[in-house]
Amino acid sequence: MSVRIRLKRVGGKNEPRFRLVVADIRHQRDGKFIEEVGSYNPVKGERNLEMDRIEYWLSKGAKPSETVQSMINYIRKHAVKGEPVVAEPKAVEPKAAEPKAKTEKTKKKS
Repeated sequence: MSVRIRLKRVGGKNEPRFRLVVADIRHQRDGKFIEEVGSYNPVKGERNLEMDRIEYWLSKGAKPSETVQSMINYIRKHAVKGEPVVAEPKAVEPKAAEPKAKTEKTKKKS
């Protein structure tokens, strides 16, 4: 049995939320899973991972998806032991209002 750590979507329409789950690769994305090991809210930028359980599954041969691997790397880089990691949302700079070029309609006279 080949096992992966991947994201399972649980949020509603236009409100994405994900759970990190350990699942057999033969099951659907939102289908049957073995264990839930974390959650991810991209709207708020929150990442809550149970690193001890993730490390356990990695030691047993589970392979993380690309997205989960980048989240694990982020946690390993920024985490303080014993504290949940909440990623700060990216600051969005407001776009400067660009003046619209006025287009003059010209009529051809025949």
